[in-house]
Amino acid sequence: MKTNKVIIGCDHAGYYLKLQVIEHLKEKGVEYVDVGTNSAESCHYPDFAHAVCVKVQNGEAPVGILICGTGIGMSMAANKHRGIRAACCSDTFSARLTREHNDANVPCFGERVIGEGLAMELVDAFLDAEFMGGKHATRVDMFMAYENDR
Repeated sequence: MKTNKVIIGCDHAGYYLKLQVIEHLKEKGVEYVDVGTNSAESCHYPDFAHAVCVKVQNGEAPVGILICGTGIGMSMAANKHRGIRAACCSDTFSARLTREHNDANVPCFGERVIGEGLAMELVDAFLDAEFMGGKHATRVDMFMAYENDR
């Protein structure tokens, strides 16, 4: 793994997959900080997106992982945070390229969309990839400038 520390969070719909991802991170020797939720009891996903994003913004880890039912709500909530580039991923190609081309720092997964095996492949594809820079940096700088203009 090229990334050695992750902030991870989920809502109730992503709780069981989060537990599996944590076990996978442990097996890979990746340090993690779990910000919750800690049960499958109904809760509000923006709270956990916020908890992960603030820790990434503060430099506590270079990336976060968010899990909900589809990954969509988490990605929308995460992208409201300055400097966060969240992407909902459900295939390994996108998980790798969003890191390489878009410098994504928070992949979002849907427990109701992907299975455990695919989830681990997505985690590995994202954490093993590195931002390529070059023309991609120009493009990332362009869309980050929109955020800074707000």
